[in-house]
Amino acid sequence: MTEARVPYQRLEDQIAWFDRRSSHHQRWYRRLKVLSIAAAALVPLVSGLGGYAFLAGALGVVVVVVEGLLHINQHYDHWIRYRATCESLRREKYLYLAGSARYAGLLEEAAFQQLAANVEAILAREGDDWIATLRSQDERQADGG
Repeated sequence: MTEARVPYQRLEDQIAWFDRRSSHHQRWYRRLKVLSIAAAALVPLVSGLGGYAFLAGALGVVVVVVEGLLHINQHYDHWIRYRATCESLRREKYLYLAGSARYAGLLEEAAFQQLAANVEAILAREGDDWIATLRSQDERQADGG
């Protein structure tokens, strides 16, 4: 962060982790969505061809399975949430480095302590959101949804 201080490694590690995970979920979401759209678009075309009812049915199954995977794995939600957390962490890093906003006018040690507190608050919020997501999934499953 500054030359006088060892980098705040946890911040760097978490930025990298959320960036990787966001990219991972974005790639999977887009791949599966393209597959679903392509299979769904082919169903009416294949249905119009004589003797290809089985293929049309198989394409319909592909659409249902892919959409089910998207729902179960929540690639879109994870992509967006992880990207937002990554960008929040990056914002804190750059505000700290610039000595602006909540870091303006603070001595180096106080600024570093403020950075650590802000980063941990962002990570705690992410953890709380994760727990809430898991509980929500459990409740939906218990309700049969």
